[in-house]
Amino acid sequence: MGDTARNPVTWLGSPAFPTAAKTALADDQLRRNLKHATGLIRTKRAGAVAELPDWEQLRLSGEAIKDDVLANLDTYLLRFEESVAARGGTVHWARDAAEANEIVLRLAREAGADEVVKIKSMATMEIGLNEALQAGGVTPIETDLAELIVQLGNDRPSHILVPAIHRNRTEIRDIFKAAMPGTEDLTDEPVELAAAARAFLRRKFLSAKVAVSGANFGVAETGSVVVVESEGNGRMCLTLPETLITVMGIEKLVPTWQDLEVFLQLLPRSSTAERMNPYTSVWTGVTPGDGPRDFHLVLVDNGRTDTLASTVGRQALRCIRCSACLNVCPVYERTGGQAYGSVYPGPIGAILAPQLGGDMHDKHAASLPFASSLCGACFEVCPVRIDIPSVLVHLRAKAVEAKPKYSPEAIGMAAMSWVMAGPRRFRAAQRLAVAGRLLSRGGRIRGLPFPGSKWTDSRDLPAPAKESFSAWWKRTRG
Repeated sequence: MGDTARNPVTWLGSPAFPTAAKTALADDQLRRNLKHATGLIRTKRAGAVAELPDWEQLRLSGEAIKDDVLANLDTYLLRFEESVAARGGTVHWARDAAEANEIVLRLAREAGADEVVKIKSMATMEIGLNEALQAGGVTPIETDLAELIVQLGNDRPSHILVPAIHRNRTEIRDIFKAAMPGTEDLTDEPVELAAAARAFLRRKFLSAKVAVSGANFGVAETGSVVVVESEGNGRMCLTLPETLITVMGIEKLVPTWQDLEVFLQLLPRSSTAERMNPYTSVWTGVTPGDGPRDFHLVLVDNGRTDTLASTVGRQALRCIRCSACLNVCPVYERTGGQAYGSVYPGPIGAILAPQLGGDMHDKHAASLPFASSLCGACFEVCPVRIDIPSVLVHLRAKAVEAKPKYSPEAIGMAAMSWVMAGPRRFRAAQRLAVAGRLLSRGGRIRGLPFPGSKWTDSRDLPAPAKESFSAWWKRTRG
């Protein structure tokens, strides 16, 4: 597959997860930053959730609503399109990232914009919109503080909710001083950092003709679009520019306002540990004299229809991007998000990115389902009850099926099957395995020569017992 046809949900050139994880594990500062941040968020979320005695019922409701939407997605999408159009909005359909980017770039040019302000959006990151806009001569300006830090630092995000979680405030100060004129005397005090970002962004808000947003939810019955955020930058983007372009995944729908109520309780407590989001913006089409004069909604498929076809994997489309699964994952806490090489890191990324990418022959994508200990903590905190461990196991099977027939793993498994099919061969192998104790240290074997190194590169082995069970039985019971 050529680069032009590649789904940008995973970053081009990223190594497979085991290789990237080794690099991340060697970064002590990164691990300290992650441990502090995820521990703090985890504790606050547990407190916020404990306030609601009907939390489990809310989770069940969220799961049921999302499953209904996925089962009847065609009906809800057409209803949503009709409602948006009836209120003055224009709906565009995009089969993939390339189509979505072409639509947004064309709309920005038609509005006469050479710069657009953006609200934090996973959908636009998924399709690589910033890169497409820049290539087309339109400069995107991220207005979410963490996204701005990532953009100014020429960095990549490492968390769905807190994209700059891998940066401490001293590093952020250095990024601002390098990218923002007039900040030579800036300190690393949070108040000063926030003030510098506010002054930088205010000029952008007031001059932008076009804003680009994502969407947390779309309400099918009225055509309303919902964005929740914590900084107020979204409200500025949604009200000041003349043209608003919203890029939204087709699975983001809820049928009614009553259904939305469930998610406005689940999302803030799961993501930022708040009872409600500080800013909840809802718009329905256009209103003369109030807000943008033109509203365009780009509905993006980009692998979602194929994901929907999987009876096991489709539950990943329930995700509301709260990132609670990241904050409890022992693998994420140690490697950070960039090791996943995808806009969707952590446990949800390990099941979402390979499915949206749709190519298990891609070594990078195929490695993601193995980036888990299968401890199940992600399922326990998921507000819409996505059984991530089950999907991981399902995708691991897909990854193995996609491997060449004569891969080292396939040959090794075939050899083991042949050995275990014959009693004499099996006993001989047991005696040989006992010799493996010579390679152990502290009861574990941590390195084997090729082809055994393919296993020990990412895991160790218990040292073989001094005596097999069958040999012990024969010796003690005759």
